[in-house]
Amino acid sequence: MRTRVRGWRWRRNPLRRRSDVVEAWTVLAVTVLLALGAPLAGAVAAWWAHQDARSTVAEQRAERQRVRAEVVGRSPGGVPLQGGREYTYRATVRWSDPEDGVRTAVARVPAGTARGETVDVWFDGRGRSVPPPPDANAVWQHTVAMGVSTAGMAAAVVLIGHTLVRRAALRHRLAEWEQAWARTEPEWTRRRA
Repeated sequence: MRTRVRGWRWRRNPLRRRSDVVEAWTVLAVTVLLALGAPLAGAVAAWWAHQDARSTVAEQRAERQRVRAEVVGRSPGGVPLQGGREYTYRATVRWSDPEDGVRTAVARVPAGTARGETVDVWFDGRGRSVPPPPDANAVWQHTVAMGVSTAGMAAAVVLIGHTLVRRAALRHRLAEWEQAWARTEPEWTRRRA
């Protein structure tokens, strides 16, 4: 028959050792850090990631230009590229620019786009084809991923720290028991130390 006494590390008794008290306070600290610290770290990281992602999207929207263009041909060796959320191909596109007239360039177009179709393509300030700026869903996905991963990492650090403290407390407890037994054993066995 086994009896479990709850909270014995907090009460005064002759079996309680200093390592037991340290372990009890550590369990309390771990509980508070897991319940409050990890979610708070995740929320702060998510807020920072959201602000950073929104400013990055605003910069990209300011420096990139969207053009409605017609696909006139496929580039040689049309190898698919992973562009954001979908596969794209490089293809030759043509559009009318009010300042420069008709222009032609090689740009990224969605996979499966046929010749003659009109698509939106994006160019940077130097005229290079670039993927479109992330949309609101991508910003929120980034925000949630950063928040959850930071909260998980904070919880992992707390649990690893708790494991290390428990191992140290166990070593101290065993050393204390060894010292107590060295004092008690000669009386029980009637032998001189």
